[in-house]
Formats: sequence, C-alpha cells, structure tokens
Amino acid sequence: MRAYIRSIVEIDSSDISDDVLNRFLGEGYDQVVYSEKRWPWYEVSTTFDTVSSTSDYTLATVGASVTNGLREVQAIRTDDHVLTFLGRDDGDIVYPLNSASTGDVYYWSFWADNVRLYPTPSSAQTLYVRGYKSPSAFGAGSLDSVSPSDFPEPFHVVIATYGISRCLLYTSDAADEGLGVDLGGRRI
Repeated sequence: MRAYIRSIVEIDSSDISDDVLNRFLGEGYDQVVYSEKRWPWYEVSTTFDTVSSTSDYTLATVGASVTNGLREVQAIRTDDHVLTFLGRDDGDIVYPLNSASTGDVYYWSFWADNVRLYPTPSSAQTLYVRGYKSPSAFGAGSLDSVSPSDFPEPFHVVIATYGISRCLLYTSDAADEGLGVDLGGRRI
C-alpha cells in the first residue's frame, strides 16, 4: 500500500518516512472502521456461562473467547428462549438489585460495557451471544504489518485514498513552510 501511495503522489521514503505513512494509513483505517459499529465482517457468535447468584458480567467476560473481544452485544439466548433486551433503568425497577429475585433469565441490559441479566440467574447456565467483535489494530496480524488484516480487500482502496490525501496535504504544508519538498523531480 505504501508503494502504491508513493507512486501516485510521486514521493519516496526520504519525503515521507514509512512511520509517518503508516500513521496516515492507520488514521484512514480508524476513520473507516469506527464510522460504523456494525460492519458485517465483525459479526460473531459466542457462548458464556453464568454464575449462580451473579447478575452482572463485563463485556470482557461475555466475549472472552472472541479474538480482540466483543465491541457490542446484539442478542442473547438460552437453549429454550431468546432473552429480551430491557433498558437498565427499567430492569432495575422491575428487578431491584437489593431483592433476592432469582430464577431463569428472561431479560438483559447493556450499559457501560456490562451485561446485566434479569432476574439474577439461580444456577449456572450457558448463554449464546451474538454481537460484534472489536477490530484488530491497523496492521496487526497482516503479512506486512501495515495492511488491515481483518478488513475486506475492497476497502483497502479507501484507506489508500485517505493515505494519498494525507500525503498531499503533508507535502503541501511542508512546501508552505518553505521546507522545499521534492515531488517527483519538481522542487516546491
């Protein structure tokens, strides 16, 4: 991707270092990845086991088996039924935390990276979770440590375009400051 960008902008590594170019590409990756929470390639399914008399579970606990962890929970079910999402305040009113209401879980809420189950499970139970995993850091796990590893190929051009625009801006700013950037044989 770096070579492609340099060929378009007509620069080399003496104009913009690999580290700076990697930072630009990482910025583009973050812009695309975090522009939408629900990219379909981040969809995952997992399970976790409840603990008797425990109603709150961190997102890290719920998504412990998911590479990079869960970013968001969309649905939870048991072997018998789908749990209904309930707002945290409503759940806490119907099932006050200071009460001893336990039983089979029928409702869940999600707030501040915590899943709360209603009523509090009376016994250990396996729950099935659908959600979205957290994206890999830019370059992590890729062949060249620069490309997005868990991002579909068609989006690489978007990231490259972002990199091209950042390089053009960077070289333009350097020229404005009188640093004399060499753009493919043209001295500015």
